[in-house]
Amino acid sequence: MSDSIILGIESSCDDTSAAIIKGNSILSNIAANQAIHKEYGGVVPELASRAHQQNIIPVVEKSFSKANIQQNAISAIGFTRGPGLLGSLLVGTSFAKSLAMSLNVPLIEVNHLQAHILAHFIEDANPVPPTFPFLCLTVSGGHTMIVLVKNYFDMEIIGKTIDDAAGEAFDKIGKIFDLDYPAGPIIDRLAKEGNPDAFTFNKPKLENYDYSFSGIKTSVLYFIQKEVRKNPDFIKENLNDLCASVQKSIIEILMNKLEKAAKDLHVNQVAIAGGVSANSALRKAMEDNKERLGWSIYIPKFEYTTDNAAMIAMVAKLKFERGEFTDLRTSATAKYDL
Repeated sequence: MSDSIILGIESSCDDTSAAIIKGNSILSNIAANQAIHKEYGGVVPELASRAHQQNIIPVVEKSFSKANIQQNAISAIGFTRGPGLLGSLLVGTSFAKSLAMSLNVPLIEVNHLQAHILAHFIEDANPVPPTFPFLCLTVSGGHTMIVLVKNYFDMEIIGKTIDDAAGEAFDKIGKIFDLDYPAGPIIDRLAKEGNPDAFTFNKPKLENYDYSFSGIKTSVLYFIQKEVRKNPDFIKENLNDLCASVQKSIIEILMNKLEKAAKDLHVNQVAIAGGVSANSALRKAMEDNKERLGWSIYIPKFEYTTDNAAMIAMVAKLKFERGEFTDLRTSATAKYDL
């Protein structure tokens, strides 16, 4: 089973990706991004699905070429069934079904969120993988949750956002600052030149492990409106400090809940996953606090943080070993419980 070669396909949002895994080792991980959404300040579903249709064949072909693997050598095809944008998912699902049928290989459906978490078990994702049980802060543009991972296929969401995801908050606040989409990486870059203590914004006061980011978004909006009335150049003159202060607030919200959950559940294995796990301040907060909290931390390589097919291939490999296959009647789904 360790010699299985699996093609993974990811198309849940605006990145078309294909990867090939052998054992736990990634042989290729190719992605095509969609720059067109910058013009609209967010992902336009119809444009995303059209771009997937254009990208998927070249991306899959390039993944085979880079891995130096022939199509008839693969053991199975894993694909993202959901959650995500339905039109985008349909492209990847339909392609995976067609290719599996033509090659006469098994088809394996993968939950996108589960894949973000299990990306930690890719051979080169960490020096050593997490041990069970561990907590995983899974944080992206569409999702923010704390997951108790008991084993590969037994996961419990113990906290989640009740409104905006953290990545969504970064993007919406970036729009207030008139930054390009996606704003998260831009805020991260500008924050390095700013003072994180320059401004203070409201934080939610939820008792459990759930998150809320709509409040900080509103707090920033009202603050900016007030300051711009006094000085029309306020944002331009204070942009670095604004980005640093916003980033500090969002990271503190994320870390406070994660710390509370780890303490209450007596879990000291703690991981982060998802697009926002690429954020330098979040990664630094994990590193800075691990000794104080007695944590063993797991921070994935950058290429395994954003939407990528390597993580899909990893889950497909684990399911292949368990004989968990789907058939051609399967269909994409925008909502897919963890």
